[in-house]
Amino acid sequence: MLSLFVNAQDYTKLTKAFKESYVKEKSGKYSDAITVLKSYYDADSYEINLRLGWLSYLQGQFAESMNFYNKAITLMPYAIEPRFGLVLPASSLGNWEMVISQYNKILATDPNNTIALYRLGVILYDRKEYVQASQYLEKVVNLYPFDYQSLVMLAWTNYRLGKTREAKVLFNKSLLYYPDDASALEGLNLIK
Repeated sequence: MLSLFVNAQDYTKLTKAFKESYVKEKSGKYSDAITVLKSYYDADSYEINLRLGWLSYLQGQFAESMNFYNKAITLMPYAIEPRFGLVLPASSLGNWEMVISQYNKILATDPNNTIALYRLGVILYDRKEYVQASQYLEKVVNLYPFDYQSLVMLAWTNYRLGKTREAKVLFNKSLLYYPDDASALEGLNLIK
């Protein structure tokens, strides 16, 4: 019975520390928020590692952030949130292979995760890998047929693939969401 009381005491202190870290984060004092949590650091705590990953990222300590996110992934290998967290410092460091790897691992767990699908599609589009980009973006559009960002990205991808008829339809659907959208209007002008 005593161990439950001690754990309750620990959780009360830890909850206060998390609360204080949120207050400090909100005021932009990321280093102070990190310090608060590090005083309660437990390497086996998924929540502390996840939170320190985020705060370290905000502080611009990308290697440290990746370290905390990787610890959270080790503790909860099927969790998606630390993988989404890990892509932030990885992309800040220009480590696009790690970013792509994390998105693929997210999709292995959750094949219809539209955030990972969309972001992979955009990365592949930027790499001019339009065939692969279209596969990811098309899946998002099939799941969310009126999502502006996905529609316009798939439209541009189809345009780059020479599928102007499909691109025209998608640009026009994009305009239903944002009638004056410069990107969709530009695409339609190029097709004419």
